Amino acid sequence: MSELHDTKEKNGIAVTHELNVSGSHHDAVHHDDPAYDVIDPAAERKLVFKLDILILPLTALLYLSAFLDRSNMGNAKLQGLFKILGSNPDTKFSIILSCFYITYIILNVPGTVLSTLVEPSMSIALGTLIWSVACSAQAGAHNFGGLVATRLFIGIGEAMFTCSVAMYYGMWYKRTEIAARVSLFIGSGTLAGAFGGLIAYGVSFIHSSKLETWRILFLIEGLPGILLALCIFLFLPSRPEKSSLDVNAAERELALRRLGGSRVAAGHAFEWSAVRHAFSQHTAYLNGVICIGLNCSVASVAGFLPTIVKSFGYSNARAQLFTVPPYAFAFVGSLIICFLSDRTKHRGLWVVLTQVCGTVGFAVLIGVTKNMGARYFGTFLVVLGGFGGIPLMLAWAGDTAGSQTTAAVRMGLMNGIGQCFAILASFIFPTKEGPHWYKGFGINLGFCVLSLITALYLTWYYRHENARRDKAGDFAPTSGALDSPSGEKGQVVVPQAQLHDYAPGFRYTT
Repeated sequence: MSELHDTKEKNGIAVTHELNVSGSHHDAVHHDDPAYDVIDPAAERKLVFKLDILILPLTALLYLSAFLDRSNMGNAKLQGLFKILGSNPDTKFSIILSCFYITYIILNVPGTVLSTLVEPSMSIALGTLIWSVACSAQAGAHNFGGLVATRLFIGIGEAMFTCSVAMYYGMWYKRTEIAARVSLFIGSGTLAGAFGGLIAYGVSFIHSSKLETWRILFLIEGLPGILLALCIFLFLPSRPEKSSLDVNAAERELALRRLGGSRVAAGHAFEWSAVRHAFSQHTAYLNGVICIGLNCSVASVAGFLPTIVKSFGYSNARAQLFTVPPYAFAFVGSLIICFLSDRTKHRGLWVVLTQVCGTVGFAVLIGVTKNMGARYFGTFLVVLGGFGGIPLMLAWAGDTAGSQTTAAVRMGLMNGIGQCFAILASFIFPTKEGPHWYKGFGINLGFCVLSLITALYLTWYYRHENARRDKAGDFAPTSGALDSPSGEKGQVVVPQAQLHDYAPGFRYTT
């Protein structure tokens, strides 16, 4: 295949890129055979189907189990957990919920970057092992301090895989294939909410003279994660260029070739320049602003949905059961929205749609005080708003990164900012303010509106930036000069992988 060399001036630096005659850009080994870049559609479909069989069940089970362990405190609250908290149980329960988010926030970026330094299967499996052991250990807690310690470790474990899995999908799937699959991953959390209600309902009928009901719940939901960690370590495929367990050499080559046209500069080496670049982008922080509304909604649902549903007039056991339909609705709705996002090749307006749902849902919960059917319907919209937006944002953060390390930092930073306000959600639904919870619902409503406005701005910004690059002849100068490998400014050749989202040919998904 014939090639050209394109050298352009960029803030005082001569940047040289290799271009093929079709105008696409990549860092893969060039081949002289013109047929090399021609991909057989049947072979590609077969590969994608095989990847789905290998990757999706394990990762979906991972988040299903993790969300069960993250959200079962809300179920345990109705099964006698308050008895070991002593005085001020409301405040202590809120502190216990928030402890998960403290370690989760602090370690989000390092935990995600870890998967670029070691094999993703290894880092994800280690995180799974940590949180599953910690969740099981909650069954042995006899006081407030014991529950605080175990929740801190659950946060450590989940910080090592939540964003890492979304980034891992980007190693195997095209941009237009990711959102629906991330939706299955995050959507399994909604299934976890549904299963959690069913499990808690079933466990409520178990009576033991040795173990309280809530301790049995923690064991049933925590112990299977240990086996899952082993399965992920042994069976989850590694990077495309390395994996040999279930993907042969021809399939590895096909996987790399088909990604070459959809992910510019998606090199797998860790780069400090990418870390600096990610932290310098205002869009990375705005992603976090959007996730404030998403994560506050999800944290409110995870910690208090059983309590909120109980306030509609149900018994403890029936309240557990009636948390199932909102989660099931959100699972189906999230899959549909993310599938349409992939098909239309847009993210922003679909994020806006989810936040419209969240806004309407919280508005109903605040404004309707007598009609319990309408309030129950509001919970359906609230759960969809949170769970439907998160997979879209994970995909969007990766789509607009330009390199793997940048994607890792953007996802971790985005999730970390969003989870800061998940801590707030732990404290805004005190029992004494039920059944109206004006403060809790009002704060969530405000954040949903903020997320909606920010998503509209980012949609406009990315479209404007793409149009500017088209008009400028493909090359997009940065706001600051890139450093040469020696740290000097001047006429240096910068590898394309170090340009991230400023590489020629790169366009943002809007």
